[in-house]
Amino acid sequence: MEQFIQLTGIAAPLMRANIDTDLLIPSREINSPGRDGYGEKLLAPWRYEASGIGNGQRVERPDFVLNREPYRRATILLAGENFGSGSSREAAVWAVRQFGFRCVIAPSFGAIFQSNCYRNGVLPVVLPANEIAELAAEAEREVLELTVDLESCSVRHPQGRRLPFIVPPSERTLLLEGLDAIGLTLKRRAEIEAYQAALREARPWVLAVEDPL
Repeated sequence: MEQFIQLTGIAAPLMRANIDTDLLIPSREINSPGRDGYGEKLLAPWRYEASGIGNGQRVERPDFVLNREPYRRATILLAGENFGSGSSREAAVWAVRQFGFRCVIAPSFGAIFQSNCYRNGVLPVVLPANEIAELAAEAEREVLELTVDLESCSVRHPQGRRLPFIVPPSERTLLLEGLDAIGLTLKRRAEIEAYQAALREARPWVLAVEDPL
C-alpha cells in the first residue's frame, strides 16, 4: 500500500451530510471483479447527466464541483457529517482514491468506510464541523491548498494555522509505513515464531499433524 506521510494539495468543498456508499459508488457501477476503473464512477449520480449513466455515454454536469477547475485536481475532500455511511462496499473507497483523493476531512464517518480508508491508503480526518465549514467557504472563494501531516497529526492552513486531529495508533502505522493488515501483523513475526517455538516445546501435541497416509 502507498505510504501516507504528508500531503499538500487542493481542497474541494462538498459540504453535504450523509453522503453514503451507494452514492459514492452506486451498485450499478460495480461491474468489474477487479479494483481498477472506479475513479470515473465516483459520485456518478451527481457528476453526470442521468441520460448517460449506465450506457457508457457519460455527460458531465458542468455545475458540479468536481467537474470544475481547480477541483478536478483536488487531493483533499472537505465533506459533511456521516460521510461514507451505508453499506460496507469497499469499492466506495477505491472510487475516492482513484479519483485522486488521498484525504477526506469530515466531522464524522461511517465506521466501515473509515476502516476501509485506512486499508486503502486514504486518510479520514475528523475535525469539528465549524472548522471544516470555514475551510470549505474559503475553498469556494479561491484555490485553497492544505497540508495534511500524519506525523504531527495536523492540518496546516497556508497562513500557518494548525488544526490537530487524532488517528488510532495501529491505523496511523498502516499509513505511515504503507502496510496492509497482514504486513502490520508480520511486523511481529519474531514474537509469533518465538511463541510457536515455546508452544512446540511445552505442548508438542498441540501442533502435531497426523500423516493422512
